[in-house]
Amino acid sequence: MSEEVEVKERTSFEKYKLRKLIEELENKKGFHTELISLYIPPDRSISDVTNYLKEEYGTAANIKSKATRKNVMEALRSIMAKLKYFSRPPPNGLVIFSGAIPTGSTQGTEKLEFWMVVPPEPIKIYKYHCDSKFYLDPLKEMLEEKDTYGIIVLDKSEAHIATVKGTHLEVYKKLTSGIPGKHTAGGQSQRRFERLIEQAGHEFFKRVGEHANNVFLSIPDLKGIVVGGPGPSKEKFIEGDYLDYRVKQKIIGVVDTSYTGEPGIKDLIGKAETLFANLRYTEEKRLVQKFLEVLAKDDEKVTYGEREVREALVQGRVDVLLLSEGLDIVRVTIQCPNCGYTEEKTTREEELAQIHSEVAQRNCPKCNSSLLAVKEVKGIIEELGELGEQTGAKVEVISTETEEGQQLKQAFKGVAAILRY
Repeated sequence: MSEEVEVKERTSFEKYKLRKLIEELENKKGFHTELISLYIPPDRSISDVTNYLKEEYGTAANIKSKATRKNVMEALRSIMAKLKYFSRPPPNGLVIFSGAIPTGSTQGTEKLEFWMVVPPEPIKIYKYHCDSKFYLDPLKEMLEEKDTYGIIVLDKSEAHIATVKGTHLEVYKKLTSGIPGKHTAGGQSQRRFERLIEQAGHEFFKRVGEHANNVFLSIPDLKGIVVGGPGPSKEKFIEGDYLDYRVKQKIIGVVDTSYTGEPGIKDLIGKAETLFANLRYTEEKRLVQKFLEVLAKDDEKVTYGEREVREALVQGRVDVLLLSEGLDIVRVTIQCPNCGYTEEKTTREEELAQIHSEVAQRNCPKCNSSLLAVKEVKGIIEELGELGEQTGAKVEVISTETEEGQQLKQAFKGVAAILRY
């Protein structure tokens, strides 16, 4: 293993795989305190870490339970053996998990398992942790989206207050003003009505400001606020004394939208894309919209569906691969260890038990052996994503949080590609 690991910003596919690994590790439990988690920051000397593990190894020799002692010492040996390949940690540090994982319900069924992870951002702590479960909090924190943006869309009739973080858009408050429409009478009646309208607008803006203050002041990682809406109401609201000065200081842009309400929020996000720096929500919308644009112009430059995209990947024709995070499809490899016969099929996760049962009752079609078995089950996102990486495609995992993400899943079977040729 090379020590010269260049760590770049994680792609959506790499983040997806890390999330799946964390989910897998969360389900791993030991019978006793024998699962080791080791977090090594980039500035920590490997020799210091190894010396510390040798001390822990010596301490483990005193564990009373023979089974636990054996499992902990084996896990420590496996970690020290891997660390020999490093003279220093990678630029973001290193995370190692090792331990005896039960394969049955009784002691004695444990099997030593090992995972090594290069984290998506630098590790800030050195931590050795031995427990009946793996310590995953630092990795989970790294996958959390850090930046939250506030959104206010309003006109004189209604207002919506929302936030967007990562791929998640949340509408906190919907407000209506109750201000009546135009009044056709003239003279004093007209002026009196206009004063009432003005007062009602002022009270409405006060309510909007109070709710916006409550929402945005409670968010410690608020990156900025964008205010939008049709007409001049948004400027009057910003210029007036309705927002707490701390909230007003967070305003990074004002956008003219064609609508209010939730359509107005989505309109604002689309028009203010440059204001939302590195926001995954806008990036995912842009990626799917690009696919749709190419489809409309030249349908030979795109393909979709698992079989069609797989064929294009094998041919090396895929430039951008889009995979819906909502896919519940797996790739099953069935193999005969006697003659090497292999077959692959794609199925839904809910049908796996039935496939295992059917394969157990089948003989190998090539040599008639009864040893035919399911060798591997792999999620279609990981399987196609890795094939995409091998052929130089840009692999993007798209959530179902946006309308475009839903469209990818439902209209294009969750698998689509823009082709090189």
